[in-house]
Amino acid sequence: MTATAPDLAPRPAPRLVLRAWRDHDPEARRLPGMSLGTLPVTAENGGVAGLWAMGMRHAELDAPVDLGATGSAAQRAALDRLRLVRDLTAHAVWADWDLRLPPERAEHQWKVLSHLHPPRTLTGPEDAEEALHAWRTRHYLCKLVWRQGPGFVQIRDRRWGDLRRFTADEPRFLDAIARLDTGAHHADVPEEVLRELTDEHLVLRLGDLAWWLPYRVARWLQEAMAV
Repeated sequence: MTATAPDLAPRPAPRLVLRAWRDHDPEARRLPGMSLGTLPVTAENGGVAGLWAMGMRHAELDAPVDLGATGSAAQRAALDRLRLVRDLTAHAVWADWDLRLPPERAEHQWKVLSHLHPPRTLTGPEDAEEALHAWRTRHYLCKLVWRQGPGFVQIRDRRWGDLRRFTADEPRFLDAIARLDTGAHHADVPEEVLRELTDEHLVLRLGDLAWWLPYRVARWLQEAMAV
């Protein structure tokens, strides 16, 4: 029997709202018709892709992303908002968001997240100001991306300065990525698969939840061989 690769299409984040504008320039946003107001991010309106099609080019999250949160509901909310930042970054939408990191893991964790649009504020690390400056000055699009081919997934990672490329074609990895894309309980993913993805810093663990970090690329910004 031939295994069929699951549909790995991005899924819109549930129970999320954001303020949206048609331009990221502060002066332009003050002009009539530039504000799209406060919008939900739902399957019905197509998620971030649907809002981008409506003209959204600048967004502001409704609350900070707190990766030091405790309790399943707070951790779920943090991952949902972080997923929203990931999807906004994938569409090159300017995102205003605030990030809180647990001090005991903060030094390393900001680099794990450095493929995302830089936050407006960063708290938690002792060197938060320096870390935020480094994030802002070193950030560029397609720093950690994945693409789906016929029966395989390829990930390209430049967060550490060099290009690290991974290709997965086993059904168990394809299924894991589909589950992790929106955040899943760690027990829902085979332990050895989750461990391998976590060791490569492709998965973020928060409490019992595990979440897929790379965003899906729709088109390369440069020739594919140069990305």
